[in-house]
Amino acid sequence: MKYVLVTGGVVSGLGKGVTASSIGVLLQACGLRVTSIKIDPYLNKDAGTMSPFEHGEVFVLDDGGEVDLDLGNYERFLDVKLTRDNNITTGKIYQSVIDKERKGDYLGKTVQVVPHITDAIQDWIERVAAIPVDGKEGPPDVCVIELGGTIGDIESMPFIEALGQFSYRVGAGNFCLIHVSLVPVLNVVGEQKTKPTQHSVRGLRSLGLTPNILACRSTTELDTNVKEKLSRFCHVPEENIVTLYDVSNIWHIPLLLRDQKAHEAILKVLDYPCITSKPVLGEWTARAQVCDKLTEPIRIAMVGKYTGLSDSYLSVLKALLHASVACRRKLVIVWVSASDLENATAIENPEVHRAAWDSLKSAEGVLVPGGFGDRGVEGKIIAAKYARENNIPYLGICLGMQTAVIEYARSVLGLKDANSTEFDQNNKNPCVIFMPEGSKTHMGGTMRLGSRRTYFHVTNSKASQLYGNQRFIDERHRHRYEVNPDMVSQLEKAGLSFIGKDESGRRMQIIELGSHPYFIGVQFHPEFKSRPGKPSALFLGLIAAASGQLDALLKKSVGTKANGFTNVMSAGSPHRYGNGINGIHSNGNSNGLHA
Repeated sequence: MKYVLVTGGVVSGLGKGVTASSIGVLLQACGLRVTSIKIDPYLNKDAGTMSPFEHGEVFVLDDGGEVDLDLGNYERFLDVKLTRDNNITTGKIYQSVIDKERKGDYLGKTVQVVPHITDAIQDWIERVAAIPVDGKEGPPDVCVIELGGTIGDIESMPFIEALGQFSYRVGAGNFCLIHVSLVPVLNVVGEQKTKPTQHSVRGLRSLGLTPNILACRSTTELDTNVKEKLSRFCHVPEENIVTLYDVSNIWHIPLLLRDQKAHEAILKVLDYPCITSKPVLGEWTARAQVCDKLTEPIRIAMVGKYTGLSDSYLSVLKALLHASVACRRKLVIVWVSASDLENATAIENPEVHRAAWDSLKSAEGVLVPGGFGDRGVEGKIIAAKYARENNIPYLGICLGMQTAVIEYARSVLGLKDANSTEFDQNNKNPCVIFMPEGSKTHMGGTMRLGSRRTYFHVTNSKASQLYGNQRFIDERHRHRYEVNPDMVSQLEKAGLSFIGKDESGRRMQIIELGSHPYFIGVQFHPEFKSRPGKPSALFLGLIAAASGQLDALLKKSVGTKANGFTNVMSAGSPHRYGNGINGIHSNGNSNGLHA
């Protein structure tokens, strides 16, 4: 087993996750089987109880693991299925060590950070690295490990020590350290400054780790004299210094690494002399070029609670991007804070209320993502009503489906007080209720999580056609509340179809309005399984409906498999486009967008 460790220095947010994912793509293209591990030094056992404002979205895996969003990057780039153990946290490590101590596994010894915590980290890495994640038998060839945070952070010290020991444990030729650092350009002098990277590497070396390769983030390609200076002071060969400069979309990063022969440097350190072929990245090249040439915009309103940080909806944004590229449209995200649509805002701040409505009305499609808590819920219900009454394509995910059901009960059934027991426990017309198996006392890991099966009960619906008329599908879930089964017959008589249910037939998974151009809500999270070359079926349907291509798509979808749509629409004439972030444009709230 070979290991590639990716660390970061100077500042956070340099794109270690994207770099680690791109390195994996590059090694895959060389014919190697790759797996990934993300180390998060926080004390939380997992990301499940963390606010999206704290750490971005919570990514959900097939096995129900609630993990860091970077594992979503790995799955999308490498097209693999990871497990909860691929995300290591301080909380997990300490809990495992303390559990052993309580059982007496340490035979009365004093349990210490070294060797017990550091050994537990190394053992965890070795165990998880051997698990196949690509559907094939046998262990992978290479494990790419990303160490979260920045070199020098106090909480990551046990991991730094463990990884230093681990490099000797696996031996020379089996461990490659890539350090991602910043080479800023000061506007005053316009010169690339190497001192931050020098200090970062010095700090890394003082902790017992020596970088084999430097990946330098900068606005432009590094000058030759800058590379020479970095090589001299950081003790890294000049050919092992690559530039990760700003590009038009994130799919260029693996190509950037390939063009600078990063794979040759990595393979040389990992003692893979037999691999001499150039990485095959034809599909990545084509996809990156297509994304660059898109000119015709498609505006999708994202009506959510966490619109102040786009990382809160990272997988949703990526699923929209995958679908828009397949439909040959340039994605424009229109951010709408759900609470700004509410009547209370109209009274307190009329200008903000008016601006939110102008944004919503400017969009060609509406998406209401998942969320927790009552803030902004009425705004999401209003957005669902607007989309339903005005024939605007709508996709509701998790809470977005539940708010669509509540809105329908209020507006069509006339149940003006209809609500969810999450927001009104004493409601007389509860459309959404707490799941019986859920826990109201323990928050972490107690939801309905992971891959669950949904059976189609209506075969001629848009959703079933988008999934290729399959009898059932498997999608990932993360929720505590569900549609009240006692109200289903009443809602169906009023025209709302529950076309997808679980194996028991009592848990509602998919709703659809047959009379609407595209009005679909799902209890699961289809965004977690969307891939660049295989867009999620329902996101593809939303973009196609918003761009007038749904009929053509449904005809092509018959007989195909779910999540298997690639370049389904005609390309149109290619043109270059102006400024944008990784192929996603927005109405001014584009912070933090990456792979």
